[in-house]
Amino acid sequence: MVSAPIVSATMGVMNPLLGKLAALLGDEYKKLKGVRKQASFLMRELGSMKAALEKLELMDELDPLARNWRDHVREMSYDMENCIDDFMSQSGGGDAKAGLIKKTARRLKALRERHRIGHRMEELKVLALEANERRMRYKIDECVDSCSGVVPVDPRISAIYKEAVGLVGIDGPREELVSRLVDTEKKLKVISIVGFGGLGKTTLAKQVYNKIGGQFDRKAFVSVSQRPDMTSFLCGLQLKLGMEESSRVCEVQDIIDRLREHLMHKRYLIVVDDLWDESAWNIISCAFPEDGNGSRIIVTTRLGDVASGVCLHDRECIYKMNPLQEQDSRRLFFNRVFGSEDGCPPQFKVVSAEILKKCGGLPLAIITVASLLGSCRARSRNEWESIRDSLSAKFATKPTLEEMRSILNLSYMHLPLYLRACFLYLGMYPEDHKIRKVDLVRQWVAEGFVSNLHGSNLEDVANSYFHELINRSMVQPEDTLCGEVLSCSVHDMMRDLILSKCSEDNFISVAYDCEDLARQHGCQYKVHRLSLKLRAGFAMSGTIASSLSQIRSFSWFGESKYTPSLLQFKYLRVLVFEYANHRDMVVDLTTVGHLFQLRYLKVSAASGSIELPTEIRGLVHLETLDIDVQSAQSIPSDITMLRCLSHLILPHDIGLPNGIGNMKSLHTLRCYCLGKSSLEDIEGLGKLTNLRELTLTKSYKFDMVKAGVDALVSSIGKLRDLKSLYLACNLEHYVDLLDTLSDPPLRMKELRLRGWPFYKVPKWIGDLECLHTLFLCIEQLSTDDIHILGQLSSLVYLSLKVLCIPRDRAAIICAGLFPVLECLALRSRDDDVTTCMQFKTGAMPKLRKLILGIHDRWGGGAMPVGMVCLSSLEQIYVDNMSSVHDDHNIESAFRNAAQVHPRRPSVTIY
Repeated sequence: MVSAPIVSATMGVMNPLLGKLAALLGDEYKKLKGVRKQASFLMRELGSMKAALEKLELMDELDPLARNWRDHVREMSYDMENCIDDFMSQSGGGDAKAGLIKKTARRLKALRERHRIGHRMEELKVLALEANERRMRYKIDECVDSCSGVVPVDPRISAIYKEAVGLVGIDGPREELVSRLVDTEKKLKVISIVGFGGLGKTTLAKQVYNKIGGQFDRKAFVSVSQRPDMTSFLCGLQLKLGMEESSRVCEVQDIIDRLREHLMHKRYLIVVDDLWDESAWNIISCAFPEDGNGSRIIVTTRLGDVASGVCLHDRECIYKMNPLQEQDSRRLFFNRVFGSEDGCPPQFKVVSAEILKKCGGLPLAIITVASLLGSCRARSRNEWESIRDSLSAKFATKPTLEEMRSILNLSYMHLPLYLRACFLYLGMYPEDHKIRKVDLVRQWVAEGFVSNLHGSNLEDVANSYFHELINRSMVQPEDTLCGEVLSCSVHDMMRDLILSKCSEDNFISVAYDCEDLARQHGCQYKVHRLSLKLRAGFAMSGTIASSLSQIRSFSWFGESKYTPSLLQFKYLRVLVFEYANHRDMVVDLTTVGHLFQLRYLKVSAASGSIELPTEIRGLVHLETLDIDVQSAQSIPSDITMLRCLSHLILPHDIGLPNGIGNMKSLHTLRCYCLGKSSLEDIEGLGKLTNLRELTLTKSYKFDMVKAGVDALVSSIGKLRDLKSLYLACNLEHYVDLLDTLSDPPLRMKELRLRGWPFYKVPKWIGDLECLHTLFLCIEQLSTDDIHILGQLSSLVYLSLKVLCIPRDRAAIICAGLFPVLECLALRSRDDDVTTCMQFKTGAMPKLRKLILGIHDRWGGGAMPVGMVCLSSLEQIYVDNMSSVHDDHNIESAFRNAAQVHPRRPSVTIY
């Protein structure tokens, strides 16, 4: 990943611009010699600026002249790209079927437009020359070089010396780590503490260090900088260990040799605090000899990969820190401010709750804010509300708040430049919003933030970016499935840092009302990305709308019935409307077909409807069309002409488009009303050989004729690269018809078959070696069926609905079956699922979660036979669908069963 092109906030526009200039030099435009000459000139000028911009992006504090120059080049780059987009739009051709008069009129209009654009490019040439001249005149390059050696005081230093007295929530983690470290094991043990910046990793490590340090012959607590000078670091470690400083200049290897000699045959405790890079650890660790004396090393890091590398991927040696629970957060806060929660005056309780919510369980935030409030608790509530409002990074004027911001900022400054624009883009989402990974990565691609490395698929690269942000604890994982993170959230404090950076770089603008929009209208620079969180009844004035004409991403979160006129937003790449519960919402997208640059369009609404244009072929770059709404009048008749469309999610009451077989570029297709589709279009699914994900639900007019079912089965068999298949079509009349699938897509990872029952498990399912998730409905379950499923070596999640359960014949699960299964869900139509399986010793060795559906026929107190043999079981979830068994009796029975299980699994009734 190191070789990836830089895509920071500023370079996020520079790189796409250089790419488009390169396109103008390609064969497609070779007849336009004047344009090619201008493009070549601009590429040279911009290329000479790029190196200086890259250096500026690595600096946290800039000289005012350097900042001004950077901002000027950034805004100029936006204007240049817009100009080129206008030219490419005019050169895109027209309707081949148009008559002579229309074609002639179009050509004349295009000539006039090209003349205007050519004049504008001449103006941009002058601006580029002026920018480079200013760079030379202001000696920007020299400014960069002179500032690069300035090293500010590390803000983590104070954390080492902060008193941990009263730090609620640290006792448990401290004692757990102490027990891991003071065991009788004699070999060298390394433990990593990993988590988000500000969770208290340093404080925890210091507490453990203080508690057990006396048991060791040598000990040292050392911090690692982001870009460590190994000679200086190792020399500092020598001093901490009480070694005499060498009188001669030493190489790294010499110092390591001295350290190893000093520590050999001694029991030592070393804390390496805030490690950023596994390669640095590879050098540092060479200084620690393994001589069987019971030595211990603690490493703290924000990066999951570093923690794994340090511990050689031994999960038992990784301690993951999490935000404090609500109760601990309250105790910590009120103990710091009032001595106890009972000491809080009534007038401060509401504002205290709001402040705590902002702190989000982050000890650093809670302690810092509590210190501020403790100094003014005798003042009015207005003072408290003022401090609450100051809990936004852009208002961080208090020294302690500035310290907190600097610690969070340290994580940002350590981000690789190619991740910065992606990270800042999270600011498009509202506070406390659960952000779906699939949405985020496709928006990054649409914006041009993702680089194509060695021919890699852009979405695959974007997924790796997302995983890296998770790994770096910059965002917090939310929903997961089979180890894959499906969504994330942003800590409130980190979100404030994001918005502060976005404001500094004019990257994203956020508005909550008309006043915010008016301020955007009066800003020095044009708005490029806009996120709105608006109330019902809001309407955007024409004046403000026209001032936003250059935005590239536009996200609307709220319940307003108003849809802005889209004709003015001709440079849009990403367009998002997300509405929660507005029943009368009508989203007017009738003019969206004019947005030539649009790559990503999503509308999500729990209710309401959408109006789409009759034609959409003008969206020649559209990659994602996600219309997650209940109803739409129709979809554009020419949707099948969109050659770049990769992801299509149709409204819930719309069938497959006519001619779906022509959409060869589709990777994702979701149709929630298959019953409105023609036989020809069901057959056409088989032509979509690039499909990776297919969802077909809601049969509508099914009773589907057998020919339609046969066509569906045949089409599925032709989709060789399919990885996810979800069918929920209520096809009970065609039991086992899917069993005729003789050549299934063998790369399938997810298979969800709801409403399509089988008499027995189809044999072809046993061939799906990559399958990790399976939902299956079966008439009866036999030991043979279990054997087929149990051989699936990648299966992590299994949901079985068994329609008829014999009283005297349970399916036997023997040792060796289901080797990696972690979650098993068993349900029935109305039978007792506790009797359908019998577990033998060694069965399902990795199973952690068991979900059971309970009906009236459940024998009170009955448990799955052999449940005690599930050696890794941690959680039992019981879905009570019975009218005769109440929750209390069910919970009591399962808790009694859990008490005799070796692992004492938790029991939850829902």
